[in-house]
Amino acid sequence: MPHAPPLGALLRQYRAGSALSCEPVDQGLLNRGWRLCTTRGRFFLKHHFDPETAAPAAIDRQHRATRRLAGLGVPVAPALPGRDGRTVVVVGGHCYALHPWIEGRHRHGGQLTAAQCERLGALLGAVHAGLEQVMPATGPRTPERAGPRAAPDPAASADPADTFALIDDLLAQVRRHRPADSFDELARHRLLERRALLERHADRRPPRGGAAGWVHGDFHPFNLLYQGDAPAAIVDWDRLGVRPRAEEAVRAAAIFFVGPSGPLDLPKVRAYARAYRRTAGATPAQLEAAVHRVWWERLNDFWMLRWHYERDDRRADPQFPAASALAVWWTREYEAVCEAFTG
Repeated sequence: MPHAPPLGALLRQYRAGSALSCEPVDQGLLNRGWRLCTTRGRFFLKHHFDPETAAPAAIDRQHRATRRLAGLGVPVAPALPGRDGRTVVVVGGHCYALHPWIEGRHRHGGQLTAAQCERLGALLGAVHAGLEQVMPATGPRTPERAGPRAAPDPAASADPADTFALIDDLLAQVRRHRPADSFDELARHRLLERRALLERHADRRPPRGGAAGWVHGDFHPFNLLYQGDAPAAIVDWDRLGVRPRAEEAVRAAAIFFVGPSGPLDLPKVRAYARAYRRTAGATPAQLEAAVHRVWWERLNDFWMLRWHYERDDRRADPQFPAASALAVWWTREYEAVCEAFTG
């Protein structure tokens, strides 16, 4: 953590007692928060620092959404109100929020049984159906993104001409990196491999995105806490916005159910997708279109390499081997992946 939170000023605005301990929570790539113990209990203190999502109005919208979803029985941890009734506290120009501490652990898809995969799909379906009830009919679209880098147009699919230029630029950066290491070797291999795949499939660029609705925006294992076998809380609603819902379902599955060497666990995907379609009211055709758009997104996306070479940020490096292998495997097994989501 780059700095300690201003606990004195913050706690004066809550009825949360006096601080006993404050420990950073370092899981996830973009979160900044602390486990806070006070004389009145345990809390999660979140610093909203991402410039894309840290406006007080956007945070208020997240907090209203989670409070309303809690009323529908969706497992969330709504922000606690301060003494003035507001759930966003601004200290020194920074926005903070206090949440109840939810004891639990994160679980990857490999740790889930078939029944738990169904429950996961039904949970995301309930989130989408619930947001449709509690949020306005229209709202701000959130950026189309495979990882923590946004594309300029949320509805447009990636242009392969832009991707070819990016691949050339990244290859040049790999060549310049000294001393060369095993990550450079894998990056070079995957970039050359991806360029060949794009050359072969450039004519399969999908159309602009279709109908959209409110989504969580970042549904993955680090944003879901389990207690035992049951989901206890969906956290980190910073990316709440309007996007094609079926695409969030496909993106989430591609994170939960990817194996270390790249393949998706298709039987688990099938159980998850059937439950999602049933709960969200999504059609097989919507899932098929979403599979195509997310496959194309993965084929054109290099955010992990851009973090590594452009920002010298290595936090996503451990994810790169599986994520880069997935794009290749998905291309080879495209029909089987479609069938798992739609059958």
